[in-house]
Amino acid sequence: MKIAVTYDNGKVFGHFGHTEQFKVYEVEDEKVIDSKVVGTDGAGHEALASFLFEGGIDVLICGGIGAGAQAALEEAGIKLCSGATGDADDAVEKYLAGELTSAGVNCDHHHEEEHSCGDCGSCGGCHSKPEFEGPNLGKIVTVHYTGTFDNGEKFDSSYDREKPLEFICGAGMMIKGFDAAVAKMNVGDEVDVHLTADEAYGEPDPAAIFDVPIAEMEGCEELNVGEQVFLSNQYGQPFKVTVTAKTDTTITFDANHEMAGKELNFHIELLSAK
Repeated sequence: MKIAVTYDNGKVFGHFGHTEQFKVYEVEDEKVIDSKVVGTDGAGHEALASFLFEGGIDVLICGGIGAGAQAALEEAGIKLCSGATGDADDAVEKYLAGELTSAGVNCDHHHEEEHSCGDCGSCGGCHSKPEFEGPNLGKIVTVHYTGTFDNGEKFDSSYDREKPLEFICGAGMMIKGFDAAVAKMNVGDEVDVHLTADEAYGEPDPAAIFDVPIAEMEGCEELNVGEQVFLSNQYGQPFKVTVTAKTDTTITFDANHEMAGKELNFHIELLSAK
């Protein structure tokens, strides 16, 4: 059995969707026989469940997680134990001893001042179950893709990384429009799709833009407009924000996804579906 733990400096990292590392434990006869720390290879929140699936993970132990990510893990056959905190090694020992209980979905998309964080990525893929059909729904698909803005600027490409993307179609791992396009493709097809903001990362949420007095936040006086940092909600779960304005007394953060409000274009090639 393989157990993966969201990992940061020996501790259980507080949020599945933002983890940059997992510590993976090999277990035999309810005992850990080996462990290693692995990076997520830059996987975005939609791809983390697929990343674990590809790594043969049986159990995920994490802090916060959203409903979409939980559904994706279920589709991938990965057992979830959320709500864990503290030392990662201790969390695994407690799990093996039957002393760790999952908290289930435990991200409510609000930070401590009750502004909606607006970042669907903060929960590792909070997209709802798809309302589309296609022969690939529920299948493990492998695709190559290139993403561009309407001005032709490229923002992402699996071709450039020389590594195709694998995910479970319709499990909420991908943005809605991308998922819907792949669902209808045949192996070997190449398609070009244009996605509105609603089909991609949604429109910006005004409630996700908020001011914080500089005097109340240690270190924020050193931040500059355009910088991205992580804040924590009332549960200690991190979410990413961008500094959009700053005065002598206040700093303005925007917790919307950086792609919110943008129309996107994708060239998609379906390599396999099984």
